Amino acid sequence: MQDYKDVLAEILIDEKSLQKRIRELGAEISADYSGDTLLLICILRGGVPFMVDLSRHITVPHMMDFMAVSSYGAGKRESSGFARVTLDLQTDIRGKDVLLVEDIIDSGHTIASVLQMLETRQPNSLKVCALLDKEERREAVVPIHYRGFSIPNKFVFGYGLDLDEYYRNLPFVGVVDLEKYQPPS
Repeated sequence: MQDYKDVLAEILIDEKSLQKRIRELGAEISADYSGDTLLLICILRGGVPFMVDLSRHITVPHMMDFMAVSSYGAGKRESSGFARVTLDLQTDIRGKDVLLVEDIIDSGHTIASVLQMLETRQPNSLKVCALLDKEERREAVVPIHYRGFSIPNKFVFGYGLDLDEYYRNLPFVGVVDLEKYQPPS
C-alpha cells in the first residue's frame, strides 16, 4: 500500500473545517428534533467517523444502528448502481424518526435504494444527513436534509472514506493524485 502522502494531491477539507461543520449540523439536527427521540442509522463503513462525531453534538436523546450496503465492485471507484444490503438493522424503525447518516453521496443510486427499502418499514420520518455531496455526479434523486459540504467530482479519501480500504482514520478529506496513485493489482 502506498503511503497516503505520496498520492495526496491536496487537502480538500481540513480537520478544523470538518469539525466546525459537524458541530453546526449537530445543532441543526438537535433543534429540528427537539422533544423527539431520534434513531441515527450509519451506513458502514465510511460513515462511522462522521456519525460518531456528529452524535456527540446532537443534544436530543438518540439511538444508533448500523447497516452495510454494497454497491462497489472490488477495486472500483464507481458505484455499480446496484445496492445490496450485507448487514441489516437490528432495530425496528416502525414509527421512529430516522436519520440516515452517510459519508458521501455520489450518483445517488445506493442511497436512493436504501431510502426506498427503509420507507417500506414505516418510520415516522426518514431523512438523510450526508457529510459530502458530489452534486454534479447525481443520477438519482436524493433528498439531502443535512449536508456537510458540496464537493467537486474528485476522487477523495480520509475521514471515513477509504483508499483501497486504508486511510479512513485521517482527520481530513483529501484528493487523490490520480497520476501517482497505483491501484492494487
